[in-house]
Amino acid sequence: MFRLGVDGRKFPRASKLGPLGVLDQAADNGFAGVFFRTVLDLSPTLDAAELAGIRARADERGLYLEVGLGKVNPFNTAEAPDVRALGGGDYVRGMTRMIDACREIGCTELWADTANYQRYEWGIFANDRFRTDVTWPDQLAATERFLHRLAPILRERGCRIDVETHEEITTPELVRLIEAVGDDVLGITLDLANVVVRGENPMDATRRAAPYVHLTHIRDVALTFRPYGLERDIRACGDGVIDWFEVLTALRCQQPALNLSVETVSGPGRNRIEIFSPAWQTSHPDLSTREVMDLVRMAHEMEERMRRGEAPGRDDYYPPGGLDAAGQIDFVHRCHAHLRAVLDATPASMAAPGDGEVPA
Repeated sequence: MFRLGVDGRKFPRASKLGPLGVLDQAADNGFAGVFFRTVLDLSPTLDAAELAGIRARADERGLYLEVGLGKVNPFNTAEAPDVRALGGGDYVRGMTRMIDACREIGCTELWADTANYQRYEWGIFANDRFRTDVTWPDQLAATERFLHRLAPILRERGCRIDVETHEEITTPELVRLIEAVGDDVLGITLDLANVVVRGENPMDATRRAAPYVHLTHIRDVALTFRPYGLERDIRACGDGVIDWFEVLTALRCQQPALNLSVETVSGPGRNRIEIFSPAWQTSHPDLSTREVMDLVRMAHEMEERMRRGEAPGRDDYYPPGGLDAAGQIDFVHRCHAHLRAVLDATPASMAAPGDGEVPA
């Protein structure tokens, strides 16, 4: 059975509320649980008593509690100095301490990602996939080596790292990493709002990733045409281009007890999909022309809906200045309402584990 929760790091006023306050606010709003991005969001010092208290509060309020680690791309770990500091300068030791702390509070599916979103003029260098000091294949190779180094630690603790479908990495690349390192210690955090940035149809991406998905970030996207190709805007589930019936059916076939954590937003979260750029095209060896054309079709259909007044325009979805705290909570409620309606319409037979292949 799927449970519908919320991302903790981007929860409105999260820094002021603290993790206990976020848990209480989530429960008061009827959310089933909270996905905190890293265990350091709960306790920067990994204080055992503090972490145990947070675990107890989640249990008291009947909430699931999910946490994570941080960067697993060695070319990006300098952007996570807090992890290295935990290890006294040793990044692996810092990660090991975090894994142990997560395990102590019963969290064994652990989020990670391979890069930050850099935002350089919102162009091609916003993603570390296009770095010129190190190629993306070299970054993937280094990431695989690092994950191999963590694998014995994870196996001993009974934990798994679930790497996010972040803006810089594709689902075929993630699947290859899992096949190389082992699906007992490596899986996927599925964020379908990001896969479109890499030219992937969200429904096809879900089918590729579904056997390995253990954590989620949930939100929808609008696609529109821009001079460089397409643009992604974040929208609430049901207000964008993602076919949630197809997505949830695919996930239920493989992971019938998954938690669906909505990532809150205050604004459109725009991202360029530079399908007209030769550099963008050549950087995707797994690129499917059909899937890119699917995104083009979705953008055309989205703009037609906007033209007919059936969907808010590109600049009309969010109020000036973005969503306030109440608006962000309403965004989560709207996502949950749409997901519940879709789940109610999903055939029960699709939810049975071991049911065979994911339907096409």
